[in-house]
Amino acid sequence: MAVKSERTREMLASVALGMFREIGFEKTTMRAIANEAGVSVGNAYYYFASKDDLVLELYEQVQNEHAAHASHTIEGLEGFGDRLKAVLHAGVDVMAPYHGFGGDFISTAIRPSSPVNPFGDQSAPAREASLALFHAVVKGASPALPEKLRNDLPELLWLAYMGTTLFWVHDTSENQQRTRRLIDGLVPLIAKGISLAKIPGVNRIFDDVLNLARSIRA
Repeated sequence: MAVKSERTREMLASVALGMFREIGFEKTTMRAIANEAGVSVGNAYYYFASKDDLVLELYEQVQNEHAAHASHTIEGLEGFGDRLKAVLHAGVDVMAPYHGFGGDFISTAIRPSSPVNPFGDQSAPAREASLALFHAVVKGASPALPEKLRNDLPELLWLAYMGTTLFWVHDTSENQQRTRRLIDGLVPLIAKGISLAKIPGVNRIFDDVLNLARSIRA
């Protein structure tokens, strides 16, 4: 019974994603999704209370795919910049099939009450999966990063990834090559900035940044 239930849930999510791509998020209704999947409307609502919950399902799938893909791409890489660049590019690789739906995703996620809000409680599993990637980037870097940065840097990198994703949504270049160039140019700047953390005087700026990040997290 549990296997059948999971299959129904996966089928509904797959059907919804296809309809989001083909006719758009606004025109896709829960009734249409149920009809296409061959289940009752009540059954569809049993698994997903709204279309937003279906988008959350997609969001979690994408983050899990990103984690799996990125874990493979950073294998054997030691430099912080190389590891970060690999993770960011892996994110673009995984998101590529969903680019046409990106605008609808952002319009859904931007609402504070939305389950897809990347800072909300309901999206916590997806957020934690993504944060774990950036913890891995920092932890596995050689030479090791300054100790005082290691705990807070992953979250700052995740925020940078959120910004990169927003850029990607609006990137109309072929295969989103502008986003690729942004990553290739941004990562060395981040790496150079972090390398300054050991310089007396400059490291106080990092303290200010970290303190700000901690204050808005509380």
